Amino acid sequence: MNISLNDSLLTINNQLKIGIIHYTKIVVSESPQMIKGRTQLYQENLFLELQETPVTERPGINEWRKVWKSFGADPNRYRHSAESLMRRIGKQNYLTPFHSAVDLNNFFSLQYEIPIGIYDVAKLQGDIEIALGDEETGYEGLNGRYNSLKNILYSKDAEGAFGSPFVDSVRTAVTETTTEAIQIFYLRPSLDENECEQLLATAGKMFTQISGGDFTTSILSKNKTVLSI
Repeated sequence: MNISLNDSLLTINNQLKIGIIHYTKIVVSESPQMIKGRTQLYQENLFLELQETPVTERPGINEWRKVWKSFGADPNRYRHSAESLMRRIGKQNYLTPFHSAVDLNNFFSLQYEIPIGIYDVAKLQGDIEIALGDEETGYEGLNGRYNSLKNILYSKDAEGAFGSPFVDSVRTAVTETTTEAIQIFYLRPSLDENECEQLLATAGKMFTQISGGDFTTSILSKNKTVLSI
């Protein structure tokens, strides 16, 4: 499977960096109590911080709002997923445990202040491309409704769109039967590639400590627009 970054994205933002973690032989199950407790404590501390500093002033959130705008989407109307999660926590509407893959994905998104998606490889068809949505791009999302992705980054396979930093599709959702997954990190463009590599390695190590299996990391950027997994 090849994963590529559409060249047109780099003409708009040549600092765009997308991190990819490929997991194999994982076991997705109920999160261990340690992860549940750590996530709950993190959310409670974050709630206190958000009383002092608005969500939009947090560095990662603010940077991705600017990226959002650079591609033509309104960050006030369509909030990227990390901002949406953080706004929930600012209202003390804490995230409830789902399963280990989703729980860790949400934890990483809050910790790094960036949108992240995770997808079941068995539900993907052919190669993957990350591109910019138009009027016809959209899908049934995990939020329970059809989502239009005009002017929003999205991932597509041979069957069509399946993921974005806005909301992910039902079609490729990770479940407790998933054994191979791809996690897409919409990295902060201001980070250099060494920082990005360290972030991905840390996340991959934590994920496999909980879910077992193996992982490899890659970065799509102006230096490398296509990779094979």
